[in-house]
Amino acid sequence: MSSNQDRTSDPDSGSGPELGLELGIAAESLGARLPPLLVAALRVAETVSPGAHGRRRVGLGESFWQFRAYQAGDTIDRIDWRQSAKGDRLYIRETEWTAAQTVWLWRDSGPGLAYHSKRALPTKRSRADLLLLALSALLLRGGERIGLLGVDALPRSGRGALAAILAGLQRDTNLNAIDRPAARHATLVLFSDFLDPIGDIARAFDRMAPPGAPAELVQILDPAELALPFSGRVRFREMAAHASPDADVLAPRVEAIQAAYIEALRRQQESLAALARSRGWGFMVHPTDEAPEVPLRALHGRLSARIGEGARPPNDTGVGA
Repeated sequence: MSSNQDRTSDPDSGSGPELGLELGIAAESLGARLPPLLVAALRVAETVSPGAHGRRRVGLGESFWQFRAYQAGDTIDRIDWRQSAKGDRLYIRETEWTAAQTVWLWRDSGPGLAYHSKRALPTKRSRADLLLLALSALLLRGGERIGLLGVDALPRSGRGALAAILAGLQRDTNLNAIDRPAARHATLVLFSDFLDPIGDIARAFDRMAPPGAPAELVQILDPAELALPFSGRVRFREMAAHASPDADVLAPRVEAIQAAYIEALRRQQESLAALARSRGWGFMVHPTDEAPEVPLRALHGRLSARIGEGARPPNDTGVGA
């Protein structure tokens, strides 16, 4: 998106411990006033990281973080003369980070995401929505700003951010709908089945992410898409809106094409993983019959590591107080 996405759109107070407490309210009381999807997302977030608070990291703020050795380029007014007087080296007094990192989220809204092979399973889109909202809750607890790619809104933090994300999920955000990149230095998390042609996916990534931006890809698939467990005569319907019946595929004996299908899926996933590696991105596959806590825990850990590394200056040699 445009460069103004680096700004924070709302100055809501309420992050860290206070927001963590709010997100940890019992689900029974939440159910009376929040949409069911948001209630479910908060439950999953609380399971993954109960009562988590914001991370301490070096930056611009008032709370003391650490002393570190003076380096070329540091301004003299940052030298702590009292600490420096204890030895023969100059030390800089660093304070805790208060400027939040920005994480841009995207969920594919393409018609293929409406698929589920059994009524007991969620659609791929509903699982993506759940993961995106639960991850948003965890990021807000950590004091980060979050935004939704494909929606004309600035990243937000605080109590209103989660409701804004929920509202934004009603918008069309398919693979071809994103025509402006996220702001430089932001982190992206992208949810889709990623079954489009790999060339189309690569071009979409070019539109979404500026060069060097870190990202995590989550491929969400129904278990039937992983194994093609059907037998006999099966008609595969094209799920695109207004698709012609001629686009459907009839397999007289689906068992005969199972091996070829699984091989094609393997090649697609290998190409997607290679595309992610070439950009320094993470990639994971999540089947919808797996508990949502599994990918959420992994995502939260990866993002915490990415953001934590980005918050500390290079060649840092910190010295405790």
